[in-house]
Parts: sequence; structure tokens; C-alpha cells
Amino acid sequence: MSTNIHKQDVSTSPPQIDEGYWSSLLSEENNAEFALNAGEAEEGAPNYTDIPYQTNGHPSNGSEMDADWEEMQRIMDNDEVVELPVVGYNRGGLLVEWRSLHGFVPASQLTEFPVTANSLVRRKALISWIGQKLQLRVIELNAEQNRLILSERAAHVLPGERAQILHRLKPGDCVTGSITNLCDFGAFVDLGGLEGLIHISELSWGRVGHPSDILQRGQIVNVYVLDVYQETGRIALSLKRLHPDPWKTVQERYHVGDTVSGMITNVVDFGAFACIEEGLEGLIHVSELAEGHFLHPRNVVNEGQHVEARILSIDGQARRLGLSLRLKQ
Repeated sequence: MSTNIHKQDVSTSPPQIDEGYWSSLLSEENNAEFALNAGEAEEGAPNYTDIPYQTNGHPSNGSEMDADWEEMQRIMDNDEVVELPVVGYNRGGLLVEWRSLHGFVPASQLTEFPVTANSLVRRKALISWIGQKLQLRVIELNAEQNRLILSERAAHVLPGERAQILHRLKPGDCVTGSITNLCDFGAFVDLGGLEGLIHISELSWGRVGHPSDILQRGQIVNVYVLDVYQETGRIALSLKRLHPDPWKTVQERYHVGDTVSGMITNVVDFGAFACIEEGLEGLIHVSELAEGHFLHPRNVVNEGQHVEARILSIDGQARRLGLSLRLKQ
């Protein structure tokens, strides 16, 4: 995929991205070891639970593994493609073998993995790869943690192209990519063999329960580059910064006493939240939901319900909006 870059002015400075964000690449594995999950092992399938690193069934000595890690580091540094056999799987991807090392290929890094949340379909697809060989590139290596992550997607670009993209990208650029993976705290975007992460806080100016609420795998999106970490090859992206922050101008567009239309997005013990425009959500305190007594806010409103509310207070700096369903002042 080509990476077209253009600049966009964004007045709001980007937030500090948690340095641990790259671990979400393995979110589906939930930090599973690079071996078959005991509950998912098929009859006759190889199981490396007892001997996590082996070659042809024989344990490797430390010096041999050290040499193999050094050689794999050289392969990564030279951006070389390797062909490795698939020897196992877990619910998040494939286990591959190279000499004394085992590597992991996340399902999101496979070029023809089915775009579905159906666990049975995903599992059958993963099983079908066992015994086959894949063309792969190393995208993360840490010998101390015994971590070797590879990608089939990355192997489909020209040598050095990923490094060029990383060198070319700058904070403030706007680029186009494809959603490859959705996890609890963000969405991964393929920028042409190199992935960036949109943290869930950068998906929208409004509330997002899960990235899958607004995105889907395979979707083509325009994204804003927040930061580029050259040393680690990580790219922090944003969707919401392609649009103005609605809170910046909320007090110019709305006034206390205005009646606005909104949709209930969340109901809690102390009231309900209503969205009056994308990224702009206000609180209807329990005392402002209705006249009289009721057991719980859910006895008055439900999520998804459209309401007419009156604005009680506006604080753009604190990003707070007070609403009332008691329309009579």
C-alpha cells in the first residue's frame, strides 16, 4: 500500500503515548507463551509446552541459541525475508520455527486471514497453516525476553521500504492505511508493511467503548501522525485530530438555556450521559432526569434513546456540559 503524506495543522499538542503500547500487537494472545494452548491442541499437532525451544525435537544449548539470536538480529537489521515452517498455533496466531528459535506470527500479520470474530472460523484458518511455509519479516526481536515476532504483511514490501516510511513520516503528517487489528486499547493500521497504533483515546473526541464500535478490520482510513519512534519502529496515530476539537468552540455554539437534541450513550447510578454532537457529551444528573421519585435512572432513560434536553451549564475548558430533561425552568 502506498503511503501518501500531507500535513495538517493541529493546535492541540499530542498526548504522551504509553511506551508499553506495542505490547498490544499481541493483545489477542493475552501474553500467551509461544506454544499451543493446551485446550486448543488438536490430536497429532505438535505441542511445545514442555520444550519451548528445540530443533528437530532436541533441546538446544545456550551457545547455539545465542548464535541464532545474533543471526536473526542481523536478518532483521538487513530487512531480509525468511521462509519459515508453521509448527503450531494458539488463538492469536501461528508459531514458526527457525533453527533453535521459535517465532510468533500474529493473525493480524497474515495477508489472507479471515476478517471475522467467529472463533471457530479463526481457529480452522490457523490450523490450516500448520505444515506450510511462510515468507516473513521480523518486526520485533528481544532475545532477553525470548520474543521473536514476524509478519507476512511486512514481507510483501520491497527491502528497505519500511525503513523509508519510518524515516519519511513526521508528526503532523496525514497518511492513509488499512486497519489490521482491533484490541481493547486501540487499532493497528498498516501503512505499507509498517504498522502504527491508534490508541483508543485518539479514536474520537467522544466516548468509545471499544475500537470495533467505529472501525472494522480491512477498513481504509486516513490518520494523523502523532509521533514516530525511530529507534523502536513505532508510530502513534490519531483519528480524532483530523477534526476540530468540539470543546474548543462549545461556548460559541451553545448557550445556557438552549434546548438541544441528543442520544443517551450511558446510564449510571448518578444520572445519564447524552451526546448532542460527535465528541460532545453532557451529563444529565439524576436530579435532572424527571420530576418525582424513581428507583434508578434506567427507569427514565435507556442507552440509544433520543431526548430533548436543556443546557444547564457549559465549561469548555473542563470539558463539562450539564443537561436537564426537566425542560421547564
